[in-house]
Amino acid sequence: QPGVPAEEAGAAVAAESSTGTWTTVWTDGLTSLDRYKGRCYHIEAVIGEANQYIAYVAYPLDLFEEGSVTNMFTSIVGNVFGFKALR
Repeated sequence: QPGVPAEEAGAAVAAESSTGTWTTVWTDGLTSLDRYKGRCYHIEAVIGEANQYIAYVAYPLDLFEEGSVTNMFTSIVGNVFGFKALR
């Protein structure tokens, strides 16, 4: 979105695609989210494009079922493409 710093957008993508949600849910207090949250560890500008960035996000392996590419794909891509805060 216009006016949102790239670092803030990267952090929002990492949170939304791992442990973040806009809604308070009862399970929030059951576990330490720090162990499971995604982390945006690098952002770089797209050369020749104004306000376009590539964000690198790392996820803990515990978020995904072993050997399930479908689980990984829907967890990451589905959440990121459905994230209305980004354009």
